[in-house]
Amino acid sequence: MASKIVQQTEELVQPILDELSLELVDIVYEKEGPNWFLRVYIDKDDGVDIEECGQVSERLSTKLDEADPITEAYFLEVSSPGVERPLKKETDFEKHIGKHVYVKLYEPISGEKEFTGDLVDFKDGNATIRYKEKTKQKEVEIPFAKIAKARLAVTFD
Repeated sequence: MASKIVQQTEELVQPILDELSLELVDIVYEKEGPNWFLRVYIDKDDGVDIEECGQVSERLSTKLDEADPITEAYFLEVSSPGVERPLKKETDFEKHIGKHVYVKLYEPISGEKEFTGDLVDFKDGNATIRYKEKTKQKEVEIPFAKIAKARLAVTFD
C-alpha cells in the first residue's frame, strides 16, 4: 500500500516540481506512533527555502485532495532533504562527485558493508569511494545495484 501511495504522490508532484524547476529527492509514507506522515523531500542546486516548500505543499495538497489516494488521516510535509541528503538515483551520485558520503551495502565488499569517504567517481554504474582505514587511504568500487542506502555525510574538520 505504501509503495502505491508513494508512486501516486510522485505522479502528482512531479509536474509541480518541473514547473518550479525543483528536483524530487524522495517520498516517504510512514507511520509514527498513531499518525501517518507523507513526506516529500525537494531540492535544487542552491537549496530550497521555506517559501518554495510551502508552494509545493499547497499545490500538492490540492492535487492529493482531488485524487484522494490515501484513505486514512495523514500529515503532509514538504521539506529540504537537509545536509545529509539521500542519494537514491545514479544521477544523484554523478552530481555529488567530490562530496563526502556514507554508503551501506546489501552484501559485503572486502568484508565491509558500510563505507564513509569521498565519492571520487561514478561511471558505468559503479561508485568509487576513497576512505581511510587506520592511517591508509583506500579506494573501493561499489556497483550501484549493491547499494542499500546512501547519503551525503557531514564532516567535522
